[in-house]
Amino acid sequence: MTRGGRTILVFGDQLNRRVGALADADPARDRVLLVESTGKITDRRWHRQRLHVILTAMRRFGRELAAEGFAVDHRTAPSFTAALDAHRSEFAPAEVIATEPNSRAAEAWCTRVGVGTARSDQFLCHRDEFAAFAAGRKRTVMEDFYRAQRTRFGYLMDGDEPAGGVWNLDHENREPLPRGEHPWPVPVQHALDDLDHEVLAGLPDGIPGADPVGWWPTSRAQALVQLEHVIANVVPGFGPYEDAMSAHNWHLAHTLLSVPLNLGLLLPGEVLDRVEEAYRAGAVPLASAEGLVRQILGWREYVWGMYWWKGAGYATRNDLDAQRPLPAAFVTGAPSGLRCLDGVLADVEAQGWAHHIPRLMVLGNLALTAGLDPQAFTAWMHERFVDGADWVMVPNVIGMALHADGGEMATKPYAAGGAYIDRMSDYCGECRYDRTKRVGPDACPYTTLYWAFLDEHRERFLRNHRVARQVRAFDRLRDADGIAARAAEVRAALGGAPLVD
Repeated sequence: MTRGGRTILVFGDQLNRRVGALADADPARDRVLLVESTGKITDRRWHRQRLHVILTAMRRFGRELAAEGFAVDHRTAPSFTAALDAHRSEFAPAEVIATEPNSRAAEAWCTRVGVGTARSDQFLCHRDEFAAFAAGRKRTVMEDFYRAQRTRFGYLMDGDEPAGGVWNLDHENREPLPRGEHPWPVPVQHALDDLDHEVLAGLPDGIPGADPVGWWPTSRAQALVQLEHVIANVVPGFGPYEDAMSAHNWHLAHTLLSVPLNLGLLLPGEVLDRVEEAYRAGAVPLASAEGLVRQILGWREYVWGMYWWKGAGYATRNDLDAQRPLPAAFVTGAPSGLRCLDGVLADVEAQGWAHHIPRLMVLGNLALTAGLDPQAFTAWMHERFVDGADWVMVPNVIGMALHADGGEMATKPYAAGGAYIDRMSDYCGECRYDRTKRVGPDACPYTTLYWAFLDEHRERFLRNHRVARQVRAFDRLRDADGIAARAAEVRAALGGAPLVD
């Protein structure tokens, strides 16, 4: 292709020919620019599998576009700006355009360097449509948004009514981990090829995380294989145990589709279409179908909308004034002695992933009750998870997990003691701590921190009808006087060696 013409800049989380600026692209007219920024790759301690999946998927996508006839300029440069400057110097495009970015930082960069943007349809609810939904509401509640989207798109609807006559089947989808052996579906595993190994060989030394073994698709073809496996083998049993956790199985009946969805290898509508088809064919129970539709059409789209609706300052919120640094277990991998925490952190090290309940009720719960700095914890989650986009982690951590927005997103703080973890998992049976005890050397740190957290913020939470009763219950505990001292010991130990007798 000669100099001039139009360049389409494709970000690494928009790898879909049908999205935004690429949807009407013409190989005879348009050039494609893909950028691997060495500065971005090395500026933070990204999980090894996070870097691998993004870079490999970008390179595969570039090859696919080239095979279609596009002139693809795939550049490695110190920064996006350096790559764009070099591209402009070499090709002198009349216009550089990108699909609306998925992060505030990328959007600000496009404005700063003169990259135009085309409207994105990577999500079902555009940020402008979410703003119209949220405008004028006293509170933007996920359940209201979810029902509006079900009605709008017609998923699991029988005319104007929800399938089965109810909108929410959460009560059927909160079963504890089943006893004994359970036939959890084995995820699709994609064989690594020369490109995978080329990318891995070029990653920085000393970054956290094990090498990938093929759980995460790096092409649309692989993602479509995974989707069909999920519909046939995973979704039918997804619902009942979606909140369960296990020390012996990291995936249970979860779809693992967040990675291809967040990269653009799959689009939410095509996943939801397949769920709907399977439900109508009688292959998936309503509770499981509704549970997955709720996750994708409800929670995922809601989090995306809230990221933009709340504004740039939302990421800096710290309404509970939490200031403590990340524990050693997060930073160095030193064992904490807590079987649940060490188990989840081992899963994150091995796969770069844990499902939503370990994220919220093991990692987030500890961060909340121990008083960890919200921005430090958000950054850690962003770096360590293969699906950890900024739009994912800011609302989920600031709003949902840490209550750092003062309750704008979640109506209560998601704090819990060891009893919840025991009920929903098999972690506690072999743990050295006793989930029923609040004080003493063998007291479960989650239980201690839960009660200490409620007492420390009692004035705030006495005004919250969802937790006020628990706050008042603190005063009736026979060992209430010893909880603060034990919590101080727990918090001090988290910053260094494992907590011991």
